[in-house]
Amino acid sequence: MAERRLPTPSQTVGPFFGFALPFPGDADAVAPGNGDALRIEGQVLDGAGQPVADSLVEVWQGDLFARSRTDGEGAFHFTVRKPSALRLSDGRMRAPHLNVTLFARGLLRHLATFVYFPDEAEANRSDPVLERLEPDQRETVIARRDGEVLRFDIHLQGDSETAFFAI
Repeated sequence: MAERRLPTPSQTVGPFFGFALPFPGDADAVAPGNGDALRIEGQVLDGAGQPVADSLVEVWQGDLFARSRTDGEGAFHFTVRKPSALRLSDGRMRAPHLNVTLFARGLLRHLATFVYFPDEAEANRSDPVLERLEPDQRETVIARRDGEVLRFDIHLQGDSETAFFAI
């Protein structure tokens, strides 16, 4: 008789995000009231521009790490501080950025991208990763200022598709 095997997170994606991965304060890499705290808000959207609920977005860089589930509108948010620029082994500088990992139902593998900061125009122009992208693709990984928050939407497909990286 064949042994019955149950799916594990490595065999299927979701909907385990909502109960297995969250932890208290998971969306806050720094305290929201901290003087250098930045709030990043966005949505995960499919190729038709519809929200992708029940996905999980993580941002990290150095000692910063935050995780946010998307709600029914595909919305997520983080409280972070802007990390420092990074020097590569060849001496070139990476502009301040956060690494972004997206997990969602229907994705067999997570997606990786970056979020860059809009007030770092000069550093962004010389960033070796951004230099490899076409100008319209660069815009998909640079957050935009929206009042007091930074806005960063993740488009899985379509004309506004976010630039994803094989890492």
